[in-house]
Amino acid sequence: MNHHLSYPPGKAKPASVTNQRNGRGAKTVLTEDGPIRIEVPRDRDGSFEPLLIPKHERRFTGFDDKIIAMYARGMTVREIQGFVLEQYGTEVSPE
Repeated sequence: MNHHLSYPPGKAKPASVTNQRNGRGAKTVLTEDGPIRIEVPRDRDGSFEPLLIPKHERRFTGFDDKIIAMYARGMTVREIQGFVLEQYGTEVSPE
């Protein structure tokens, strides 16, 4: 969301930015390990598109398989963490 809006949370919105944060919306996502409840950030004009779990998606499958495939191809745990942070903007545990 920071990249999308061009300013961090808690800071004043620049005059050149017309869109702004609008809280979070909760939804339940079905995973391979069962349902989990997540909060997805929103913006006023609805243009923010989450990367990890897109809008209107209710199933989140195959993520573990992707991580295992990266490890099998020789990526270290730290490299995988860096990739997930870079691609999805979220930190994951090394465990």
